Amino acid sequence: MTDVELIDTILRVKKDKNALILAHYYQDESIQLCADFVGDSYGLSIKAMNSNADIIVFAGVHFMAETAKILNPTKKIVVPDLETGCSLAASCEYDRFKKMKEMHPNHVVVTYINCSAEIKSLSDVICTSSNAEKIINSIPENREILFAPDKNLGKYLEKKTGRRMLLWDGVCIVHESFSFNKLVEIINENPGIKIVAHPESNADVLELATFIGSTTEMINFVVDSPDDKFIIATEIGVIHDLKKKAPHKLLIPAPAYEENSCACSECAYMKVNTLKKLYDCLLNESPVIDVTPELIESARWPIDKMIKITENEI
Repeated sequence: MTDVELIDTILRVKKDKNALILAHYYQDESIQLCADFVGDSYGLSIKAMNSNADIIVFAGVHFMAETAKILNPTKKIVVPDLETGCSLAASCEYDRFKKMKEMHPNHVVVTYINCSAEIKSLSDVICTSSNAEKIINSIPENREILFAPDKNLGKYLEKKTGRRMLLWDGVCIVHESFSFNKLVEIINENPGIKIVAHPESNADVLELATFIGSTTEMINFVVDSPDDKFIIATEIGVIHDLKKKAPHKLLIPAPAYEENSCACSECAYMKVNTLKKLYDCLLNESPVIDVTPELIESARWPIDKMIKITENEI
């Protein structure tokens, strides 16, 4: 089947099975075209909570679908490929992180949602890139903080909040790979161009940015801005959604640092998912995301705490 035929078939099977397809912004355009909702990992998990679908197909990486399962323990959640990993989540191994936590028993453990369910279960509160500053500011100033797993986001939060934190040494290979020198070249060639960047990026890239925020916040900023030229410093998949919402604006993906390359920063893990895998997953209702009830319980409460803080309930 051609991609067009496969998309049509996926949409038909989705309707027949009363399935909900969720796709992360970083997925290929063809997968995004099949999705009921395209968004960031937390936003998509909330969409799953509010759905009456019999099956939820999560096209992203493993920790995202795992988070959706934690928030929706009674729902069947399937993924196109069970091996879709994440460099950031993989950098924070359970045993090593547990030892670090035990070495600092008086620290409040704040973990970025881009981590495994096991790491969430060791946390006091979870955060996302959009609410991280609020979460950090909610912690009493006399309490020390252990922040994991993204050190770039942690450094950004230290600057924003004025809080010194113990940072886990993890990074996202996508946001770590932007070339400062190539960004400067693009700025010089395009007077007036603005940079919007994800806080997982290196500090030198963030210094150049007009706006720093989560993927959703970046999209909203570009759409609402009176400016018409932007460098987008996050994974290239977000360009598809931006082109739909801001079709008349110039959108330049931030270049990666490879020598003699104009390559954009692309998440190889996200691209493991394909249209054919999405179809097979929907048709066969597998692979299934399975999280034990005990792990769901221990990983859920720090997420619930995040939600309460974000919504000003505590």
